[in-house]
Amino acid sequence: MRHRKKFNHLGRTSSHRKAMLSNMAASLIVHKRIKTTVAKAKALRMYVEPLINRSKEDTTHSRRIVFSYLQNKEAVSELFREVAQKVADRPGGYTRILKLGNRLGDAAEMCYIELVDFNENMLNAAGSAASAEKKTRRSRRGSKKASAEVAAEKAPVAKEAAPKAEPQKEEQAPEADKTEE
Repeated sequence: MRHRKKFNHLGRTSSHRKAMLSNMAASLIVHKRIKTTVAKAKALRMYVEPLINRSKEDTTHSRRIVFSYLQNKEAVSELFREVAQKVADRPGGYTRILKLGNRLGDAAEMCYIELVDFNENMLNAAGSAASAEKKTRRSRRGSKKASAEVAAEKAPVAKEAAPKAEPQKEEQAPEADKTEE
């Protein structure tokens, strides 16, 4: 019975599960994005997020603890050098799971797991969505009325702008006359 056992054993022995998660975590840190099953991604998220959190404090002790989990020097140096700088102000939630659908061979649910701050497409989309105007669908009947109002608003602005330019020229001409006298 597996009563009160919270984490997913993934159908593996303890040593196999630890080795697999260690390798997947190192791959995730080095490549920033990996493709795997949803069950493994959820288990990996629980495994790697505390390591990323520990990387915020760059001490010998935290490097040794992270190395004991990852067993990969390149991944540890990448984590403390690049990843820690990008997640320094983030309070948690360093990974994102994007579901892809089912695998053909065994119908396992597949997904991408990625580091949140390293997906340039998502970062650009979030920035452009915030700056984009709000567009709503309207009926044709209202669009004629709305376009007439917009044209009426723009016309006085253009008329007001033209007279302002003319007095500036007039003001400059009398000053020129004063300097000649």
